[in-house]
Formats: sequence, C-alpha cells, structure tokens
Amino acid sequence: MFKDFVQKRLENYVKKYFAAHPDVKLIVVTGSVGKTSTKRAVGEVLSSKYRIRMHGGNYNTEIAVPMAILGIEYPKNIRNPLSWLIVFWAARARVKAKSDVDIVVQELGSDHPGDVAAFGKYLKPDMALVTAVTPEHMEFFKTLDAVAKEELSVADFSKMVLVNRDDIDGKYAAFDTNPNIFTYGSSPQAEYRALLVENSLRDGMKIEIGTIDWPKLYDAHVNLLGEHSLRPVASAIGVAAKLGMQPNEIIDGLKRIRPIPGRMNPLRGIEDTTIIDDTYNSSPAAVKAALQTLYSFDSEAQRIAILGSMNELGESSADEHRKVGELCNPDLLQWVVVVGADAAKYLAPAAKARGCQVQVCLDAIEAAKFTRRVTEEGAVILVKGSQGGIYLEEAVKLLCVMTEDHELVRQTPEWLDIKQKYFDQIRDTKA
Repeated sequence: MFKDFVQKRLENYVKKYFAAHPDVKLIVVTGSVGKTSTKRAVGEVLSSKYRIRMHGGNYNTEIAVPMAILGIEYPKNIRNPLSWLIVFWAARARVKAKSDVDIVVQELGSDHPGDVAAFGKYLKPDMALVTAVTPEHMEFFKTLDAVAKEELSVADFSKMVLVNRDDIDGKYAAFDTNPNIFTYGSSPQAEYRALLVENSLRDGMKIEIGTIDWPKLYDAHVNLLGEHSLRPVASAIGVAAKLGMQPNEIIDGLKRIRPIPGRMNPLRGIEDTTIIDDTYNSSPAAVKAALQTLYSFDSEAQRIAILGSMNELGESSADEHRKVGELCNPDLLQWVVVVGADAAKYLAPAAKARGCQVQVCLDAIEAAKFTRRVTEEGAVILVKGSQGGIYLEEAVKLLCVMTEDHELVRQTPEWLDIKQKYFDQIRDTKA
C-alpha cells in the first residue's frame, strides 16, 4: 500500500512538472533489449545542442521512472518514510523551479503484460523509440506476439514513434496504431539510418548516415563496436533530425557517444589481448549480435567466447541456448567457455556438436582462470552473460591488465557483497 501511495504521488508530480513546463520535450525508449544504449546515444547526440536530463543507469521501473524524469536520486533507505518526504519536497521544488532542461530522455521497462501501458496514465511523450522485439521475461509473456504487443503499446500514448526496422518483424506493425511512425536502423531500407563502412577493434566504426529528408549520405565516425551498435546510433540520428538538427550538428554529436560499461566495451587484457566486455546482461538477440561482431574482425588472432546463461527465458530457455551453441563456429572460435546451468546443459553440447572446443566452468572466477591458461598473445575475448547467478564481469576483472571500477558493471560495495556471497555459496555446494 505504501509503495502504491509513493508511486501515485510521484506520477502526479511528473504531470504537474510537464504542465508547468510545456516547452520541455519528453522522449521515451521501450523494447526488449538495447534501451539504455539507445537512451544514452540519443542523449549524447542531443546534448551537443540542447540541455538534456537523462539518468545514466537503467532507472525504468514504475517508481524509478518518475524520479529519473524529475532528476531526483533514489533514497538509500526506501523503508524510511522520512526519506520519501524528502523526495516529495524535492519533487515540489522541481515543479516550481524554472526549467533547467529542454529535453528529458527516459527508458521504460516492462516485466509483465500491461507495464508499458501503465506509464501512459501520466506520460504523453513527444517521441517514443521501440528498440527490439525479442524473447524477454517469457515466464510472464509466454509468446513473442505478447512481447511485441507490450513494447509497441507505447505508440498508444505517444505523439510520434520511431521503430527499429532491423530487430522488429514487420508483421508487428499491426500493433502500432499511431499514424506518425517512422523506422530507423542499420540497413538502407530504414528511413533514419547508420550504415557500416568499416569496423575496427581499436578505432571504432566508420559509417555513413542518412535520412529520408537529406539529399545524400554523410560520412561519420563512432567509437563503438559491432553493426548492432549502430541501431542506437540510427535512433539518435532520427530523433535529432526530427528536432531540426542539421547533418553537421549530428555528426559532431555522434563523436560524443562512448561504449557503456558492460556493453561491447573494449578493454586491454593480459598478453596484449582485447577483452570485449558485454557482461551487463544477455539475451538471444544480443549474444547473436556479439558473436557476429567477434567473427567480423579481420584478424588471425585467437578468438575465445566466454558465454553465460541467459536468464528469464522461461520455457524457451533450452531452445534459445541450443541456438546460441549452434552459432558457435569452430572455424572462428578456438574456445567456447560456458558458465551457468542452462549454458552448460544446452549451449555447451550444441557447440560441441558443431566441433568447437568447449569448457564448462563452475562460475566466472573459474572461467577466467581457465581462459588465462589457454589464451594466446593478441587474442580477442568476448565475455557475455546475464546478471543473476552469472556475473561474468568478475571474469573480465581477472583478464584485464588494469580496470577501474567505473569501467565494469556491478562494482558497488553492495554488489560486490552480493557476488561474494554467491560465489562462496556455489563453491560450498560443490564441496
């Protein structure tokens, strides 16, 4: 009951805020995967011209969203009513104060059917971006059609919608009733597009960018890895163009984009290796894209993939893990190292059947130790896995020459304590 009270109060403050500041635009991001990367790309490009409010993390739940929109930090002690009184005071002050932003960029999360639609009770976005329709929280959604209906329901309460053409099947257009719909992506068919020209492990990507309104394509550069990383770039191009930014302004804005910790972030590893840290989370679409990126580099160097289980896939988990195993190419991978029960049970046998060398490890620490034993100088190592019970960022930590805490995900004292207890428990169970 108290949570409901807090949520409704915060939602009311958001409505009052936009009523008091009608010139402030709201851009929201939904989708199965890629929300934070898309939000960050849009925010970085727009920040070259506009004042932006954008929370750096994935504040996308029913209470976190209004707080992020208002620019208020989550209280440390959420059970203390006084903490929420302070939050409400800050919210009132935000409503009454002169606006310090031009645009708010916010992601919206969904774990259950109806979550996205609930945001429409108090939000009226100027633009909505839909990043992908892929398996997510399948224990609740059951079917991909249900996922699509959920993510695209943002169109029902948004003025304009930009949909990722590459990762959303065209058949789901039936779920989008908004007449102001446009597409973005990394293919020439998208109305707002970022096209790969050259992909470099060390130097990022040379690209060409274009829109339906520009007479030609323009050369640009982004410090990102992998063609799938161009989807957020294309979304940023679409939003910026819709807001009136010129090609030269957008090109300059794209230079601001940097890899997010735990999302295709290249780090310097032992023995002059390169670690591609993609440990923030994992899903079938994301791991497929990460493997394709690993395969794309024109190099004779050893390639190793450390792959953790993908969580929250429900009844589709076995099939999705097998599919990932079948994507493991023995001609392009010297080792496949797996962590997690489903990865060991389904992914590993499928990779072995393809002819890959496979090592099943107890946890991230064991995976790192094994990988260090087999790593050759100059190797490229992809590390990809879900959060709960996998925590492959701890493998990255052991494979890198030097890392700063801000370069890796889940390095706060609270997270380190959670992970240490997990690793201790899993080893005690084995013993």
